[in-house]
Amino acid sequence: MKACGLIVEYNPFHNGHLYHARKAKEISNADCTIAVMSGNFLQRGEPAIIDKFSRAKIAVEQGIDLVVELPYYYAVQHSELFAKGAITLLSALKVHSVCFGSEHGDIAGFNQILGLLSNHQDTYITYFKQALTEGNSYPKAHEKAFYRIGGKDLPVDIAKPNNILGFQYVHSINEIDRSITPLTIQRIQNDYHDQVISEPIASATSIRNELLKEKLPDKILKTTIPNTTRRILLEYKKDHSYWHDWEKYFPLLRYRILTMTADEISGIHGVVEGLEHRLINAAKEAISFESFMKAIKTKRYTWTSLQRVCTHILTNTTKQEIIAKIHTEMEPIRILAMSSVGQQYLNQNKKQISASVYTSIKKPYPNHLLDERLAAAYYSILPIQSQQEQIAQDYMPPYRL
Repeated sequence: MKACGLIVEYNPFHNGHLYHARKAKEISNADCTIAVMSGNFLQRGEPAIIDKFSRAKIAVEQGIDLVVELPYYYAVQHSELFAKGAITLLSALKVHSVCFGSEHGDIAGFNQILGLLSNHQDTYITYFKQALTEGNSYPKAHEKAFYRIGGKDLPVDIAKPNNILGFQYVHSINEIDRSITPLTIQRIQNDYHDQVISEPIASATSIRNELLKEKLPDKILKTTIPNTTRRILLEYKKDHSYWHDWEKYFPLLRYRILTMTADEISGIHGVVEGLEHRLINAAKEAISFESFMKAIKTKRYTWTSLQRVCTHILTNTTKQEIIAKIHTEMEPIRILAMSSVGQQYLNQNKKQISASVYTSIKKPYPNHLLDERLAAAYYSILPIQSQQEQIAQDYMPPYRL
């Protein structure tokens, strides 16, 4: 069986994701699609609107064959580490190809950028470090370094968010497993950062904006997400009172910051250059997550990077813990959901898959304690009974279709 890998968050699963899944299977000629999906906290430093088990269930019911979790220490990271973790897992699962969505839509351009970087690696690193010392954010420094080595006519616009991720996927494939074929399809009808729904294929951001309004989802959502997504979203809110967003966590985040010492905050992953003092001062004055973020935002730090810092504070994730985890030689494979095809693929390839495969966090799962802590943080805004019910999912078998 041939498998095509997808790197996803499904926050929530919408019509664009359905298009991507179907197109990926078509152009890869794969028998099986394997999605590596972020858990309850996402790459942009946000809590997922509903939990990872619900999102994995939706994905399998919409045609994905196997959903595995991208561990937190790779999921809530900048694009390079995010890509490295995802490609490492897909390589361990022996996929033949990886298909990602991009604004560019042509894999040849990404391969050209990779060649450019390979030929000017040292110069690129010099320009990148120089851009950082000038006060640019991490992604802006990458962008400037690319333009310094490639001029204004780069084959791919690496300022676009999905092009940035796409390049990192191709780069990681080149570094980790060149037997994987990278493929891309073009994003259609929306932009990654669109705030308003205007087309049947809308951005996840615009869909979340509608969902998080006080009223129930508008009729327009009926045209942008599959029925399964809408049903499970509404069931989740009915059963647990809330969808997850940063504003609901702000009292807990503020409590964490104001009961920690500056030295303790400085030990949290992502806190650098005295940021701990800025965080403490802002927490004393802010009345909402948005006002807190505006108070700590600078040119040097993107909104996304600061949200990741907030996530690490909320989950008490230290620099030492992250360093230890990302230097692990082989990632554990945590199954969240599967179809009969996905199960068949695992059975046929179990001798070739060198990494350990787990169906719950029961010991000897190596991330047992970390995942318990992450679950406690994510579900902390729910009523206590809901917290207990949701945390128990980690010890249950994955959803099977």
